[in-house]
Amino acid sequence: MRVRTQLHAQLLLLIVCCASAFAQTPTFRSDVNLVTLTFTVRDSAGRLVGNLSQSDVEVFDDAIPQKIRFFARSTDLPLTIGLVVDASDSQSKFIRRHRGDVEKFLRDVLGPKDQAFLVCFGNHLRLVSDLTSSTAQIMDNLEAFDHSKRSFPEIGPREIREEGTAFYDAIYYAVNEKLNITSQGHRALVVFSDGQDNSSAHHMLDAIEAAQHGDVLVYSIRYTEERRHLKARDKYGIRVMRRISRDTGAADFDATRGDLDQTFRDIGAELRALYEVGYHADGLTRDNSFHKVAVKVKSEGLTARSKAGYFAGTPEADVHPDER
Repeated sequence: MRVRTQLHAQLLLLIVCCASAFAQTPTFRSDVNLVTLTFTVRDSAGRLVGNLSQSDVEVFDDAIPQKIRFFARSTDLPLTIGLVVDASDSQSKFIRRHRGDVEKFLRDVLGPKDQAFLVCFGNHLRLVSDLTSSTAQIMDNLEAFDHSKRSFPEIGPREIREEGTAFYDAIYYAVNEKLNITSQGHRALVVFSDGQDNSSAHHMLDAIEAAQHGDVLVYSIRYTEERRHLKARDKYGIRVMRRISRDTGAADFDATRGDLDQTFRDIGAELRALYEVGYHADGLTRDNSFHKVAVKVKSEGLTARSKAGYFAGTPEADVHPDER
């Protein structure tokens, strides 16, 4: 009897210890009712700040302070990044010239726990490289794409497009079919294009909302052949890419004005300095109302950049307040 009692006591102790250990393990994005925000912080000189802790920030939902349920820095979470490359006639020369820059960026930014994928688009959306930690595989597939585009699988529905560029669809399906299958960690797209679209089934706002819903940062790298005398469609493409990046909490870059290697260094620095917070909004009513959110840093001179909010009707269905 004494042996049995001791065994029961030991078993109970083991269960309690295991439960305690499990409770202390952070689980990210496991609660569909959790509101999550990915953000960066810069000082007054524009320099990234990557060493903050949970006690350094406050989160507000419709101006109401929220209790932070989890807090993580980029070093705590894996990164999944998608390269979305415009392979239409007007853009294909650009990516060929800068393959070395793309390869260097991937080698610099991808750690052992990170993954990347590559989508090339024109009138069709091709998954050139699926999720992988191998930079060499992505670059080899990009090289092969030049010689055999149709050998790579399509993503999204098989749209009948004779010609044109499906820019919005490329972002929409890269988010929904690739990034949304990753349940945790930071997620980002780096898009290479002139921002012009003439064959997508989706609107620009659909692409933005898909990215916001998935908490995906969309970095834009714009390129146009003409540098000085821009046509109306070029100017519109610039505004489109700037809008998509701004509304998803990322940044846009003009590759015709600067060093692409420096652009990649800037994006890589941001990806290595990301924060993520999660909270349950006090008194949240799912009535489709828009909730403005803000991350504020307690230290003077530091500013956080994140998305602007979300609609309460769908968990994390974040949109910009301009669309209310």
